[in-house]
Amino acid sequence: MSTEEQTKKILLGLLLGLIAFGLMIIFFTLPQSLMVGVIVFMVTLWSNEGLPLAVVSLLPIVVFPAMGILSTKETAVNYANPIIYLFLGGFLIAIAVEKTGLHKIIANKMLGLFPSSTRGIIFALIITSGLLSSVLSNTTTTLLLLPIALFLTEDVKLKMRLALGIAYGASIGGILTPIGTPPNLILMGIMEKFGMEAIPFVQWMYMVSPLVFVMFLVVGFVLSIGLKDVHIETDLHTEPLNRDQKKVLYIIGGLIALLLLNAPIKPYYSGLGLSEPGILLAAGLVLFAPPFSILNWMDDKENIPYRIMFLFGAGFAIAAAFTKTGMASEIASQLVTFSSMPIVLFLLIVAVMVTFTTEITSNTALISIMLPILFKVSEQTGMDATLIMMVATLCASYAFMLPIATPPNAIAMSSGVVSIKTMATYGMVFNIVGILCIVAIANFFWIDILK
Repeated sequence: MSTEEQTKKILLGLLLGLIAFGLMIIFFTLPQSLMVGVIVFMVTLWSNEGLPLAVVSLLPIVVFPAMGILSTKETAVNYANPIIYLFLGGFLIAIAVEKTGLHKIIANKMLGLFPSSTRGIIFALIITSGLLSSVLSNTTTTLLLLPIALFLTEDVKLKMRLALGIAYGASIGGILTPIGTPPNLILMGIMEKFGMEAIPFVQWMYMVSPLVFVMFLVVGFVLSIGLKDVHIETDLHTEPLNRDQKKVLYIIGGLIALLLLNAPIKPYYSGLGLSEPGILLAAGLVLFAPPFSILNWMDDKENIPYRIMFLFGAGFAIAAAFTKTGMASEIASQLVTFSSMPIVLFLLIVAVMVTFTTEITSNTALISIMLPILFKVSEQTGMDATLIMMVATLCASYAFMLPIATPPNAIAMSSGVVSIKTMATYGMVFNIVGILCIVAIANFFWIDILK
């Protein structure tokens, strides 16, 4: 990108930020309006890449204190949120999985469980992508699986379905665990910030697994419509596990066992009482030490996504600013006007608003803004805060229409076999199905669990 092009993108961000400030100052206070202007500026630069993502994500530490929105301490403390270290631990494990090639074996084993038909391969890739994305970055998962899929067939139409299946599967499965996707982690961090009871790892999976299962089925069947049920030679033979791969499996197995033991089952078992961010970070750090010694700091530090950690910090700082300036309460008071309607309709409004807004903006930034607002709504109406915040969080990940909506969508588009029109057509269907499924499961299943 040339200096001139970068300058234009930055000026566009400034212009949109000033416009947003000018519109907001009519209705809101000066700090609230300044905050909205800064957020619009940042979201624009995140979207058009006028500045590196990490640079934009660090701007609140400079700009919020300068404009009197938050103090430096109030802003910077958000970049040390415990959820960020949960993410770091999970990503260290992901790096080890990639480094040892364990992901290829896992993917090939999954593919081998399904028949070698077009529908079978589509389901295999969707489910493999989804399950890997529940513990790895959905971006990483899509990048790893897409080359495998594109070599399975020479049929352009089938390649397009396989690419979409991997991208959509990654988004669907990313919500299966609290660490699977950034909005989930932001929810956990904001719940801790507001003094809410955290959702245990196992309970989260129990609540979300029916939604993931239904979406796997719907996406798999829809993407396989109109394809001939022909045999496809996959040739996915792999060698037995080597020593390093076994070590990583031992770590993952031990981690899962510890998370299960640590999860309370009310009222029968209170759990071990350990910090989940501490558990995940410990599992990641053990990979550097004997007898494992899978990771080496000098070699692997470049693979640690510090920019995403800064992005989390920016998200938490935005959430704090919305609360401190009173903007969350202002918007919440408007949403309260809808609160007299049945809970299912209120959840539907929230789901539609978040899902379609996410199509054109960062889901991380959006959910950072929405969650404090919804928390204020729950305070003023007596609604279950966890319930409505969960609905919003999951909808932020279920945006399937546009390539800018999620990284997996963008990666599928970059393959050259998917057009925007095709993605938008399928995506609209899956957006609507996702909204209806999330609201239905929340209304008929989560309400009883969260009582």
